[in-house]
Amino acid sequence: MKKHELEKKLKERNINPYFYCLDGGLPNEAYTLGKNGDLWEVYYSERGNKSKLKTFLTEDEACDYLYEWIIRTEESMQI
Repeated sequence: MKKHELEKKLKERNINPYFYCLDGGLPNEAYTLGKNGDLWEVYYSERGNKSKLKTFLTEDEACDYLYEWIIRTEESMQI
């Protein structure tokens, strides 16, 4: 999926938009998608650091990975 499709799916699932960032950078405590040169990055941004950084060659792979990561995390936080 592409970034705009990912955003739509996250909104449809009512994921809090403060929980993620699709524009890269180092937002405070957010699951993040970014582009670094030719690579797509997915990571958790906290305290100015990229933790659990994974890189992908395609936007589709990165978006799919981030979506699954967010959904797994959301489901594990359910009571």
